Amino acid sequence: MLQHTDIPVDDHIHEGRPRPRSSLTARFCANRRGTVAIEFALIGLPFFLLIFAIIEVSLSFTAQQVMSNAADDLARQLRTGEITAATISAPNKLKQTICGKLFMPATGCPDLFVDLQTYTTFANVPKTLPLTAAGDVDITKLKVAAGGASTINQLRIFYRWPILTDLMKHRIESIDGTGKTMLFSTATWKNEPYL
Repeated sequence: MLQHTDIPVDDHIHEGRPRPRSSLTARFCANRRGTVAIEFALIGLPFFLLIFAIIEVSLSFTAQQVMSNAADDLARQLRTGEITAATISAPNKLKQTICGKLFMPATGCPDLFVDLQTYTTFANVPKTLPLTAAGDVDITKLKVAAGGASTINQLRIFYRWPILTDLMKHRIESIDGTGKTMLFSTATWKNEPYL
């Protein structure tokens, strides 16, 4: 009966020829243990930038829509005489009314600016925004002076919306060097001939 005996085989000899030693590069390319970590490192930053951008744009769009709804609601109340010029002419009364309707406002709404003016004709109503070269609101051109019955009025609301993500501040800011973007809403109407 034949017995099988283990004969040691030299690792460096393969079929009579010496086996080539693998290089460091070949071993690195053949090793798959860190592949997921490397792939994640390559796509992680662009992926998170995209997620942060979506969140920032969604929040600012929501804030813009809420502010636009507040402007429309206030314009309707002024147009029908539910709120009169005397009611909102007190200092900061109009600003406080709008601040209470905004989405995620800072306490006291320090970045909220309101302009309410009356005009003799619709042709006289301004069609441009009072912004500085840096993209900020020019507060010297703003005032609160609502008209009475049958007058033409324009309400403009400006809000310096803070960009919440540090990575996105300098990429999507519209007010230079502040990390904020300007949101605004406008409503123009003619008051009803209320008594």
